[in-house]
Amino acid sequence: MQKMYNPIRVGLIFVILAAMLSVFLFDLYRMQIYETWLFDDAPPPLKVFSRSVTLPAARGNIYDRNGVLLASGRPSYNLRLDRSALRASPNINETIQELVYAAMDADIQYIDTLPITRGAPFGYVSEMTREQRRRLDAYFEYYNIDPDISASELLAWLRRNYDIDFTVGILDARVIIGVRYELEIRAIVGNIAPYIFAREVGTDFVSLVEERGFIGVYPESSYIREYHTSYAAHVLGYIAPITPEMVERYVEELNYPRDALVGRIGAEYAFEDRLRGKEGRQIIRTDAEGTVRDVMTVVEPEPGNHIYLALDIDLQIVTEHALQAQIDLINLLREEEARDSVGLEDDVKITGGAVVVTDVRTGEILAAASYPTFDPANLSREYALLSADPMNPLLNRTTHGRYIPGSTFKMITAFAGLRHGVVNRYTEIDDVGRFTKYVATQGAFAPSCWIYPLAGIGHGRVNVVQALECSCNYFFMSVADWVRIRPTEGEQSSIESTGGPDEAAMILAGVAQEFGLGTSTGIETPENIGRLATPEWKREAERQGLVNDGRWYSADTVVTGFGQGDNRFTPLQLANYTATIANGGTRHALTILRRVVSSDFSETLHTHEPVVVNRVAETEYIEILKEGMEAVARGSYGTARSVFSNYPIRVAAKTGTAQVEGRDINDGIFVCYAPANNPEIAISIVVEKGGSGSAVMDIARMIFDYYFRPENSVLTVPYGELIL
Repeated sequence: MQKMYNPIRVGLIFVILAAMLSVFLFDLYRMQIYETWLFDDAPPPLKVFSRSVTLPAARGNIYDRNGVLLASGRPSYNLRLDRSALRASPNINETIQELVYAAMDADIQYIDTLPITRGAPFGYVSEMTREQRRRLDAYFEYYNIDPDISASELLAWLRRNYDIDFTVGILDARVIIGVRYELEIRAIVGNIAPYIFAREVGTDFVSLVEERGFIGVYPESSYIREYHTSYAAHVLGYIAPITPEMVERYVEELNYPRDALVGRIGAEYAFEDRLRGKEGRQIIRTDAEGTVRDVMTVVEPEPGNHIYLALDIDLQIVTEHALQAQIDLINLLREEEARDSVGLEDDVKITGGAVVVTDVRTGEILAAASYPTFDPANLSREYALLSADPMNPLLNRTTHGRYIPGSTFKMITAFAGLRHGVVNRYTEIDDVGRFTKYVATQGAFAPSCWIYPLAGIGHGRVNVVQALECSCNYFFMSVADWVRIRPTEGEQSSIESTGGPDEAAMILAGVAQEFGLGTSTGIETPENIGRLATPEWKREAERQGLVNDGRWYSADTVVTGFGQGDNRFTPLQLANYTATIANGGTRHALTILRRVVSSDFSETLHTHEPVVVNRVAETEYIEILKEGMEAVARGSYGTARSVFSNYPIRVAAKTGTAQVEGRDINDGIFVCYAPANNPEIAISIVVEKGGSGSAVMDIARMIFDYYFRPENSVLTVPYGELIL
């Protein structure tokens, strides 16, 4: 018998009825419990949006060794624009235009990096940075725009792209386009920090923004880095936004916010991990009109620790003034000479200089001056000008300037000769004026002692102390040429000898390394390790096309021995080298750090202890070097006697004159330490185109005048002025 119904169809009907009933019951429950306002006169609930905000942490302060505040932070605000919120606004262009002109009225600089001039006739900016070029190329590629498009045509295209009404003037349109471009390029490129419209905004402008209710414009708390001195700029450094090249390190590895400010150079860079605190986080809820309804702090920010530097800011001020005063004096004398002379070269002005003052007992850097310099407080406003300055004031010459050492290298040659037994304290070499040993075999090579062109004769018979005193080139040429065999006992250098004419070069380089030349000083900031003139370096230089002949000749060793040739050292290395001699052969790692304390000053987290990198065992030879250096300052023929022969503090010194290829004016090099009988500080001085070490040694005298002043002396000049 056939069934009157189909079970499958009946089941399907019941499933459909059950589903409809479930939807009906759920909707009824929702209306009765959550949407009762639909059946009465109460207003509907507000639609709330939530966003997470990073709370910046206060960066730690920087003090000098005596507790003088050098850098600190104070609360401020940044204005951030939210692209999504602005795009949802029906009046995005009007909002941007009103915001920009409000900022202009309040004299607030806003960020607009679109590389098109802001006034007619419109064109691409003449000094487009590499980052601006990168962003613009990415924009062209994204929209398939011809990269050869003119600036005016691009503005017209951008105006259409951003729906800017043609009743808006072109200047106003350029204002709107600049901000729209900033917002969009971040979505296109992807590795750029969120757009901050303006930094370091005061509370008055924040209040104005909040009163006008700009949609998508959010004030966020921040900290301004304040520098309380215009000195020690290269030592202190500065902070700046993370660049695309830094993203991998800071953002991906260290989890920094993409818009974080980080130390770039100096102490700000070296102690970034100690100065930087830990950011907090807030959840902010706003309604559709942008009104804040609720703020909840999820994570409290933790401030950074405070740093005390080894730097003495008063000594730093004196050092910077002394360097600039001597440079100004030399330039003035040359200008006067140029007026009275015919045919004098125009390129006679000094282009830069550096001075380092270090404690010979600890390796602490007490002062480090690089000329020309900059004011860290004004760096952001003047960065473009400073970057374009041919004298390169942003270069820290103390750590990255590489210079021929001149006669200041002669203590290295003397020590090598004493160690290897080619001379002793009383060995005399007859300086006949010209070194002619290789005149027939190596291209008529016959260098002369510095006195020979002046007097037609040499210094006669001199020993090592006398040779240092009068800076006899011939003596050190001879010693460098004679050094061949290095004793195995007590060997300390990492450089191995290779035999033949290379042997002496390797020995000299090895001794130089022991005393801190051509190797890292251990300082916490980045540094250039210079260059040691060795046969290996010369062969590599030939492969790179830097020299035509990569073979090492005896002539190379000879010129290296009296401080010329291819050695290049930093003022920092020269200071450490001098300090190593002063303290009897102990080479310390240099440092700018004294101690670290917690953010509330309740705990000392770290105190720097002197670090010994190397000890030169033959102290008896170092004593001979010290005797010679003191003779330089006090001897009858000393090259520094005009300044230090009657100085109340016993000084040991060495002058140096570095001949630079392609220049008529030599660099002036000077190293010294004092007191000679109980050393405390060592000084290295390099002045580009300074002429000679004798021309720049007054700088050291000014520094000693301040450092060794009586403790009960009264300063009779305003703070920061040079004390003479």
